[in-house]
Amino acid sequence: MDKLFYCESISKNFEETPVVLDINLELPLGGFISLLGPSGVGKTTLFNVLAGVEKPDAGKVFYNNEEITGISGKASYMLQKDLLLEYRTVIDNVILPLLIRGENKTAAREFAEDFFPMFGLAGYEKKYPNELSGGMRQRAALLRTCLAAYKTGQANPVILLDEPFSALDAITRRKMQLWYADIAKQMKISTFFITHDVEEALLLSDILYIMNGKPGLITHKIDVIPPRPRDSDFAVSKEFVEQKRFVLDVIGV
Repeated sequence: MDKLFYCESISKNFEETPVVLDINLELPLGGFISLLGPSGVGKTTLFNVLAGVEKPDAGKVFYNNEEITGISGKASYMLQKDLLLEYRTVIDNVILPLLIRGENKTAAREFAEDFFPMFGLAGYEKKYPNELSGGMRQRAALLRTCLAAYKTGQANPVILLDEPFSALDAITRRKMQLWYADIAKQMKISTFFITHDVEEALLLSDILYIMNGKPGLITHKIDVIPPRPRDSDFAVSKEFVEQKRFVLDVIGV
């Protein structure tokens, strides 16, 4: 598949101490890649560079063959917390990035309303975040991120997600994983995903990148077998168990 979003030789320092070093990643069109590694290895630092929130000390980031190094707002991103504003209704939270870009509020609401059924939020447009369950809050935050991606002006939407389901209980998290995989397919979204959860990474991804060491380096690139789409038995298959064991070994768990 053609690479859609990628970085070349990214390095980032903190007070002259290298945090990540010589990172190369590729997200294919329509793909789902995950970055996996132990805490403190520099995953979130790399995420901030890819999102354009921080500039690297070396290297470049590209999207649709355009260099976007240090430019935020090109690729949409979502942090670990949902960051919904408690004093705004759900729909007004969802359209906030569109308003920041100068869109008309009425038009933005009308655009967003069409997506509420797809995200399981129909009827909750005028509710407030404290009236939602944890899973619904995450869906609202993901809807906000997806709509922002569609309004970037880029031909093929890319979303960067930093452990979006980690705060949820195991059952809700699994439901959200399956739900997001379906949404990404429907909306033709390419996804870069950071997680500590080996099973989550294997279930969702085409490719796993393993980051280890200090400074953080990409030590392994793993093509998940079989390729997506996978049936519901994959999570209990021999291939899944063998790949999970290998990933745990290489990250030192």
